[in-house]
Amino acid sequence: MTEPITASYVQEDDDWKVTVSGSGKELTGRAPGIIAARDRADQLVEKLSPPERSTVVHLLNGSALEFTAAYMTARLTLPEIEPLEVPPPSNGKAKEKTGGKPPVPQGKELPKAVDEAKVPEKTEPAKTPAKAAQTS
Repeated sequence: MTEPITASYVQEDDDWKVTVSGSGKELTGRAPGIIAARDRADQLVEKLSPPERSTVVHLLNGSALEFTAAYMTARLTLPEIEPLEVPPPSNGKAKEKTGGKPPVPQGKELPKAVDEAKVPEKTEPAKTPAKAAQTS
């Protein structure tokens, strides 16, 4: 049977102190946050016993539930990020050159004759069969 190892966490200002005890030994470490402290506890546990035989109980203020709540809150909280800076709009010269159309990559332009052929011409509405029969 394996002996459980206890990792106790105490917050000291911005840092966390973790004390790992088991197998009659006790090791202590510090880390800048609870997530880093949990990683540090894993390192200390490896020094106490082989990883395949260790069962670790993590405690904050003597409570595994309190540790789990604090650890998961830290894990799931999104970091604060600075807002994105949007570049100022261009002065409009690019739109004047292209007539408001997005620029076409070089080598992808159509010949002028093809562009002119794309211009729709006014067409007469198609006659319905009933009107065509009446006019004949």
